[in-house]
Amino acid sequence: MLLQAAAPCFPGVASGARIRSENLTSRRLPLPSPSPIRKRSGCIRAVSPINVSPENEDSPSVVCFGELLIDFVPTISGLSLAEAPAFKKAAGGAPANVAVGIARLGGSSAFIGKVGDDEFGYMLSDILKENNVNNQGLRFDPGARTALAFVTLRSDGEREFMFYRNPSADMLLEESELDLDLIRKAKIFHYGSISLITEPCKSAHISAAKTAKEAGALLSYDPNLRLPLWPSADSARDGILSIWDTADIIKISEEEISFLTQGEDPYDDAVVWKLFHQNLKLLLVTEGPDGCRYYSKGFCGRVGGFEVEQVDTTGAGDAFVAGMLSQLASDISILQDEARLREALKFANACGALTVTERGAIPALPTREAVLSAMLNMAA
Repeated sequence: MLLQAAAPCFPGVASGARIRSENLTSRRLPLPSPSPIRKRSGCIRAVSPINVSPENEDSPSVVCFGELLIDFVPTISGLSLAEAPAFKKAAGGAPANVAVGIARLGGSSAFIGKVGDDEFGYMLSDILKENNVNNQGLRFDPGARTALAFVTLRSDGEREFMFYRNPSADMLLEESELDLDLIRKAKIFHYGSISLITEPCKSAHISAAKTAKEAGALLSYDPNLRLPLWPSADSARDGILSIWDTADIIKISEEEISFLTQGEDPYDDAVVWKLFHQNLKLLLVTEGPDGCRYYSKGFCGRVGGFEVEQVDTTGAGDAFVAGMLSQLASDISILQDEARLREALKFANACGALTVTERGAIPALPTREAVLSAMLNMAA
């Protein structure tokens, strides 16, 4: 994609200034230029469909595509992987986290991806089912293992990753294995960039997104940069940007802005506008505990975050995305109404804040009731 220079969103803020005022007002601006039976270890395992309402099974509002894996999180923060005395096993994978997050918030979601024909793969399938996520698009690979990730938690709750996928099953999803009928039912089709790294999953990803777009779905993209998984920084940047212009909604972090713009200031709105393409409906920039910024064709601004005691940031961005997409799936017109968009983003910020108060991604994703209750009690 071509990065375009544009006027800053907030007049009066010097280029490169770090925006931190939670009460910063927004301004309106012109647009800048059937279930398989698996045999394994002598036993037969059936992957049954989820027991949810017909609406969720037949017409999921959001279909998430990509990786589903096991995160191993140290039980004590601030230690290296070698020093950690024990690890907590938790389901993870950004697109799967979003699918579970939406369902836990009361929305309808489905997941499309691939796991190994192994104990971890069946465990993950069961977790989707238990969380009311439609798992009919999940496939099992008899020749590859389910992906694993060991996550180091620093003393500040931030993470470092070590992955075991050489190759893992999620990398081997083929275009012929896609449930196209499921994809065509989606109002929103959500994905990341990890599924673009290798074939055959890359071709499956592109085909799935094309099918969703042609069926009228909004495309939601969270690059979720994991640099160690890519051959090089340049290949990661090129891969992430290769599908940039097809997305309707994009969520990125401050670090990802710096990476994609090769070191430019993520707090300079002129830099952020370079990542805004003509067909984009909403660009969201997450700022961790400080909330998020939003950019659209008609307006932009910032919504403050919530103060919580941070334990583990794993899945916080995915919880934010789940919160936002759950609101959009109910009413897409939020994108044209700034006041309602800000309320939806406040809800999404609360989802992210609650998630960092527990270890692991999927185990920490909140219910709608928990979010609404917390919004009354947390200081924004």
